[in-house]
Amino acid sequence: MEKGNEKVMSLVQLPQKAIKDVQFKLKELENGYKSWLAKQPLPVEAAIVTATTAVNGAAIGAFLGVMTQDLTSSLPTPPPQSSLNPDAVAPFQQVQAVAGGPLVQARNFAVITGVNAGISCVMKRLRGKEDLQSSVVAAFGSGAAFSLVSGMGGANPAANAFTSGLLFAIFQGCSFKIGEMWQSTQRPTADDVYYARTRGMLDKLGLQNYTKNFKRGLLTDSTLPLLTDSALRDVRIPPGPRLLILDHIQRDPELKKSR
Repeated sequence: MEKGNEKVMSLVQLPQKAIKDVQFKLKELENGYKSWLAKQPLPVEAAIVTATTAVNGAAIGAFLGVMTQDLTSSLPTPPPQSSLNPDAVAPFQQVQAVAGGPLVQARNFAVITGVNAGISCVMKRLRGKEDLQSSVVAAFGSGAAFSLVSGMGGANPAANAFTSGLLFAIFQGCSFKIGEMWQSTQRPTADDVYYARTRGMLDKLGLQNYTKNFKRGLLTDSTLPLLTDSALRDVRIPPGPRLLILDHIQRDPELKKSR
């Protein structure tokens, strides 16, 4: 019976090992490709990054175009008498540019992603870093290129290209800053090591909102055995939470021993 179980386990582990080996090989290939690409001249690197990203973007756009094909077939078409009036045709062109079929969406996504990746690559190589400025410049370029290629510009393509680029840049800039803010909240600060046990205690008691009170009063982990009601009151912790904290310290054998 045990031998049968061992055989079953070995059969189960075989596919898992194969998957891990494939993942490892793919990671090696990816790292090798990135290393080779970084050694190429800037024009070559930018061209390759732009082309490969544009192909990926085109595939995504074509897929979305197929998924939304029923919607695009119901789009309005300009009336015959509007063919000589650019202002009347412009709204229809803008709608079709955004919600076209698979080929249109493939073209749009290829331009947006390819131009963005190419400019980002150039900015990173020239400036040596990826930051807000590089991200905004790349977004402006991709927005302007999208406007020109898709035909959204209408009668005034230059002005509309600038407006589209500006909107893309604003959106990308806001997204970049939000991402930075989120990462800063997830990244532990240097002084967090002095409040590790305190955080654990407060989390256990459901009082994690008072972590900032402990930091404000410099009540580090080493002060936990010495805490008193007056010390907790000084950092503006209400009576109920104070009682829970002091009771927890009294019941904790390690903290009680440290007194």
